[in-house]
Amino acid sequence: MPTTSPPPTASKLRLRRLGIDTYQEPVLYMHRDCHVCHSEGFEAQSRVELALGGRSIIATLNVVSGDFLSPTEAGLSEAAWRLLKAQEGDMVALRHPAPLESLGHVRAKVYGRRLSPAAITAVIEDVAAGHYSDLQLAAFVTACAGDRLDLEETIALTRAMVNVGERMHWGDGLVMDKHCVGGLPGNRTTMVIVPIVAACGLRMPKTSSRAITSPAGTADTMETLAPVDLDVAQIRRVVERTGGCIVWGGAVRLSPADDILIRVERPLDLDSQGQLVASVLSKKAAAGSTHVVIDMPVGLTAKVRSAQAATLLGRQLEQVGQALGMQVCVVQTDGLAPVGRGIGPALEARDVLSVLRLETQAPADLAQRSLQLAGRILEFGGAAAPGSGLALATSVLADGRAWRKFQAICEAQGGLREPPVAAYQQAVPALHSGSVIAIDNRRLARIAKLAGAPKAVCAGIDLHVRLGEVVERGQPLFTLHAATPGELAYALEYATSQAEAVHVMEDAT
Repeated sequence: MPTTSPPPTASKLRLRRLGIDTYQEPVLYMHRDCHVCHSEGFEAQSRVELALGGRSIIATLNVVSGDFLSPTEAGLSEAAWRLLKAQEGDMVALRHPAPLESLGHVRAKVYGRRLSPAAITAVIEDVAAGHYSDLQLAAFVTACAGDRLDLEETIALTRAMVNVGERMHWGDGLVMDKHCVGGLPGNRTTMVIVPIVAACGLRMPKTSSRAITSPAGTADTMETLAPVDLDVAQIRRVVERTGGCIVWGGAVRLSPADDILIRVERPLDLDSQGQLVASVLSKKAAAGSTHVVIDMPVGLTAKVRSAQAATLLGRQLEQVGQALGMQVCVVQTDGLAPVGRGIGPALEARDVLSVLRLETQAPADLAQRSLQLAGRILEFGGAAAPGSGLALATSVLADGRAWRKFQAICEAQGGLREPPVAAYQQAVPALHSGSVIAIDNRRLARIAKLAGAPKAVCAGIDLHVRLGEVVERGQPLFTLHAATPGELAYALEYATSQAEAVHVMEDAT
């Protein structure tokens, strides 16, 4: 005979998986007439601790009415379901969580007090454990925004973020790494740099991020060519076999508190130099890096908008890196326009392949930018004498060693494949003849996202013009790529209203 579960007790409810995507935030759904809601005094937005099989999480409560959920059921969002490792029909215990003592440190920072290393550690440990709601996270992010974190606080924040996650250890010797501060569409230099550096005998286990507010992250682009969701053991095998890898860092919980903070930081659109430095370097330290080259694009529509701001940020990156035992070299680069032609995972992967394969139509700017940075890394790691890194990197690309190494890395990660091509494409023409005097990184990124990138990996923009070029009326400035006609129409409507995304100065008559 089939067994039946016991009826729910005063503090237990039967679990239901609701299939609601709340990104990384665990959310609990309970019926307004639920006896647990009444007995425990839970209200909408209450923080509730759920315990199941020796595991527990804290989730934010949403209260529902009608037949959506039974009063004897507790519904979970996808994030909560994964964290709790629940099965349909499990009986879960619900209770008020313990008071969040570290929130007192956040309140102190709101009022301008300096945080001690112990206070920062307490906050980050609770953040990583999932004890903070998004509202509480937003308070912490806001309290640290701008220049409200001094150097010592930034060092303490970085250390705390490293200590709450996994760490990778590579033994003796140098471990090279590279990071781009961001804000420049199409800047997929990592995928060219890693095989060049690995082909020269240096180790470069590159853990990269997925897109959060951009049309593509390096991990999204690489995933169109090879698997990137590797665990620590798999990463180690790839690096031992090839000298390098290009994988998704989120799969190995390197600095997990950073991923949580980013979730609320980006929608708030708050710039915090201290949190940016901690975000970048905590992941590098956790990945076991010893030498890190930072690509810092500078331009009016890039993330860093002036040389002065770049110098200040660069100095702090170097100081915090030194405090954590890493050598950091910051390289200021041109951030005036996108790199390459493609914006979106598959289109950017196409550009990378064309550079590595030495194809005649390969974007020269992507190739040169990659070679310059690879040269700096080779010199930084002692594989090339000072001043000779660019020449070595150029020869490794030109003679095919970089392409062969990239193929080996892809095969070790699970196999190389060709990027997909969008089924729907539409050119956006110049409205008049003239010269291209500006290209707005942010507007083009938004257009690419409206076309479906990065979720639709084939979606995005194929850019046909560069700064300074002369164009004729009706000449395509860029081509939209989309997976569906609806997304194509949506992006096209916005693109045609944004004449300054690619700003053509009309010829004088």
